[in-house]
Amino acid sequence: MNIPTPALVAQRAAQPLPRWALWLFCAAYLLPGVVGRDPWKNADVTAFGIMAAMAEGRTSWLTPTLGGIPLDTALLPHWLGAAFIALLTPWIDAPMAARIPFVLLLAATLSLTWYATFQLARTEAAQPVAFAFGGEANTVDYARALADGAMLALMATLGALQLGHETTPELAQLASVALALWALAAAPFRGLRPRLAILGALPLLAASGAPSMAVGLGVLGTLICKRSTFDAVRRFVPWVAAATAASMLVGATVHSWAWRIDADAFREAPRIGRLLLWFLWPSWLLALWTLLRWRHHLQNRHIAIPLSAAGFAVVASIAMGGSDRALMLGLPGFAVLAAFALPTLKRGTSAAVDWFSVFFFSACAIGAWVIYAAVQVGIPAKTASNIAKLAPGFEATFSPVSLAFAVAGSVVWIALVRWRTGRHRHALWKSLVLPAGGVALCWLLLMTLWLPLLDYARSYRPWTDRVARHVPAGACIAARGVPMSAVAALEYFGRWRVEASSRSTLPEATAGCDFLLVAEARNKPVPAPAGWVYIARENRPTDRDEVTAIYRRGQAAGAR
Repeated sequence: MNIPTPALVAQRAAQPLPRWALWLFCAAYLLPGVVGRDPWKNADVTAFGIMAAMAEGRTSWLTPTLGGIPLDTALLPHWLGAAFIALLTPWIDAPMAARIPFVLLLAATLSLTWYATFQLARTEAAQPVAFAFGGEANTVDYARALADGAMLALMATLGALQLGHETTPELAQLASVALALWALAAAPFRGLRPRLAILGALPLLAASGAPSMAVGLGVLGTLICKRSTFDAVRRFVPWVAAATAASMLVGATVHSWAWRIDADAFREAPRIGRLLLWFLWPSWLLALWTLLRWRHHLQNRHIAIPLSAAGFAVVASIAMGGSDRALMLGLPGFAVLAAFALPTLKRGTSAAVDWFSVFFFSACAIGAWVIYAAVQVGIPAKTASNIAKLAPGFEATFSPVSLAFAVAGSVVWIALVRWRTGRHRHALWKSLVLPAGGVALCWLLLMTLWLPLLDYARSYRPWTDRVARHVPAGACIAARGVPMSAVAALEYFGRWRVEASSRSTLPEATAGCDFLLVAEARNKPVPAPAGWVYIARENRPTDRDEVTAIYRRGQAAGAR
């Protein structure tokens, strides 16, 4: 029995997004922030610290440590960053070298999401209604237009913005999920390549630190393929099952099986609800509309495949107490689901998304320019005063190149708004142009106008500079209760040898260390340990609560 499709699409609505515009969107989304900034706290600098230690020979590639503490982390993504650091640092600095492969992984995620949507939109069940006298969308043009919409939806999703631009293992996991989606989508069309892709995607996902996602996606993919009416898809079942088994073996081999279930997750329901609302915006709204309008097609591959990836990520995030990094792995699935909402959107819904995007992102852009003016020339004075309080000691720098890019991005945004508010109502992807363009604009402004201020606020370099006033270069530092992100900063920025420990004990290897750092709350100073002389207390300029007490080895503790 043929189930009627809710999509009514004329040929003129299946026009593709111009390739130059798509490339411009991708460049504005991917490239800002690659150059000219430090790794930021917390996960970003921790992962970078591991990569730099590997590349510089300060730790083992098989059993990496920070501050002498063994790390329970995925090795493969760190190997990737370390390899780029080792290869490129003669020509560029280490943070930028480490960032390059992860930008490529994000680009691969965008590309694979596009191709997965293209393949799914070509299936028979996904086709729009055939008109009585012709004029319905051509299959390939329709699939290409939906694929453009999926890529725009992924770029427009707020949760991908910061996490997608870090040098953390989650980028490798995200690209692996997108590769698995493409393999499942292309099973009836591309012959051997999807089989090789699924055999690589799920084990790579497990090796990158997400074996449960790999197994869950593999099991769901196996069930979907088994129920398919395509012979080629049913023949894909053994390959998905083999990839699932391989991912389980890889997870056990690299010791990445670690259940992080939060027993109190339901008590965090309000916070988790807020996370889902903002992190997945606007994809969740369009995905729900897809599930409503395509509700009779839930067992068809074009809905079931992205729904399995998105749904499993949501369940994993909730079970882990609202983990945004687990939720990020569902973004390709949400983007594909969002794309299938486009042929069924009402004109009023599309207009509401457009006007919300215009007002929200224009307000954000105006705010960015106002704060930039306050930083550079002190106007408005109250804004400048507030910034000085929030980031004490910050000294503004002027970059004509950054200003030029920010002006160009703002002009393009104005042109985009004028285009969208004109008489351009037909293209399927039109409703996602402003959300994606607004996110790209805001990211561009943050990484140009605000970059010096954000780098000062988010980097550990100002803190290590303060520590360097009291600790000579090349010294050994014992660190008690100092976060691993700070340990990574001490080792890379300060070039000190660090022996770290938990909050309650001193490091065992402190015999050769003449200096001790102890993390403590500002209003709860810790008594000086026996045998150590108090020197000073330092904190990150933008950190109000936690400070670091610095001690020198001595016979008696000094008074504070």
